[in-house]
This record gives sequence, C-alpha cells and structure tokens, in this order.
Amino acid sequence: MSKQNKIILVLIVVAVVIGGLYLANRYWIAPVTAARPQASSGKYPAAPDFSVTDIFGQKLSLADYRGKVVLLDFWATWCGPCRVEIPGFIQLQREYGPQGFQVIGISMDDDVQPVREFYKQFGMNYRVAMGGDTKISELYGGIIGLPTTFLIGRDGRIYDKVPGAVDTERFATEIKTLLAASPGQAAKNFQPAGASGNIEVETPAEANSPVPGVDVSKLSKVELQRYKDQLSKQNCDCGCKFNVLQCRTNDPSCGVSRELAKSQLEKFQKANSRI
Repeated sequence: MSKQNKIILVLIVVAVVIGGLYLANRYWIAPVTAARPQASSGKYPAAPDFSVTDIFGQKLSLADYRGKVVLLDFWATWCGPCRVEIPGFIQLQREYGPQGFQVIGISMDDDVQPVREFYKQFGMNYRVAMGGDTKISELYGGIIGLPTTFLIGRDGRIYDKVPGAVDTERFATEIKTLLAASPGQAAKNFQPAGASGNIEVETPAEANSPVPGVDVSKLSKVELQRYKDQLSKQNCDCGCKFNVLQCRTNDPSCGVSRELAKSQLEKFQKANSRI
C-alpha cells in the first residue's frame, strides 16, 4: 500500500470513529443523561403514594391529600416520645387544618384495638392507619426508630424528615412556610427549623420510656412508681418551674431534667440494691 493510500485509510478510520462517537452521544449517552434527575429536583424527593384502610375501615390514600401540606407520623401506642408529641399534632391539625394542612398517623402497633382505644382516649382529630403489616414504612426508607415524622409540601415532595420527638413549634414554623405555597407548587426558600428539640436517646428503652430519655426497663411496676414519685418531688433547675417528672414529660428535649432524672435513677437503684 502506498503512503498516500495509508493516509487516506487513516482519515477514513478517524472519520468513522468521530461519526460513531457523535451518534452514540446523540442517541445513547445524551438521552440517558437527560433522563437523570437534576440535583435541584432531587433535593426534595417525591413522597411515595400509598392506599390503605384506616383504623375505622375507611380508605386512606395519600394522593387524596395532594395540594395540601401533610405531616406523616410513624408512631406506636407503646412509644413514650410518640405519646408526648401527639397532643401537639392534635393542636396543629386544629389550628392549620382549615388552611390546607393534614396530619396522617401510621401506627406501628401489631393490633388495631389498642390504637382505636388510644385514639378515643386522646381525642385524636386526624386520620390514622396501621403500618405494622403494610409496606408503607418500606416505601419511606424503612422506619428504624419511633417516632419518625415526614413533612410533605403542597407539591407532594418531602421537605423534612424528623427522627425522634421534637417541640411542636418546630413543625409549626415549617408548616407555615409550606402552606404559603399554592397547591401543587414548590415551597420557596424552605429551610428546616433545625434539629434542636430532638430527644437524645441511645437505646430503644430510652426512646420508649414512660420517663422520656431514661431507661427504666429494669424497674418493676412498683419501683417505677416510687421512682416517678421521687422525680415529682425534685424541682428542675432549667428554669421551667416544673418538677423533674413534669419537665421530662412536657419537654423531653430538656438536657437538664434528663441528667437529673438519670442521676436520681442511679441513686434509686443503689438504694434498692442495699435492701
């Protein structure tokens, strides 16, 4: 082959390669890239839809609340921090419901009967369904601890995920921001109200304790009552003007009352060990 023919062959190969790359980019690479969600749209993922029956036998579908702000709460009747939060959710539903807000509770209890009793006892004013034998928790990434709460905007996207119990005011602040958007529209300049207020727990026993944040699982019923009586006789030093037990119940995020309650538990257990 002559030198001139070799040059022509090289030029042909180069042209074929360039043409192939162009076609691959146009019909293969580019469409795949275009199909990927952009970072801005992925910041607030779409809330997975679900359709179940509520605890009173009525159909409950998340899609029915599209255009509203939804607080989706995973909870259980046996979960101490959950019980602390629910009166606040009742108040939020009462205050912001007329403006387009809806609380939906997903109980992780094994049986519906105690949930119905709890619902009536607490005067709950929002929809509740069972989540223990459904796949709702899996749709939301798996619920490891209770409570776990999601705030969904009017556009059907999840704007905040809150593990643990927090002060109701945090939710109120975020709800007002989300309600400011028009139905179906994204919330502008949304900022989480922060992680302050979380009940700091290290074990499930602390999370599900009748004295929020303190593991009392080793106490008998009689001992637990005596321990709670002691807490009710000790004033909290955080400035709340409550006793320690009241502060733990009303404000589980208070680090002062938690340390006082833990210190009192150690003294109580040592005193019992000498008996």
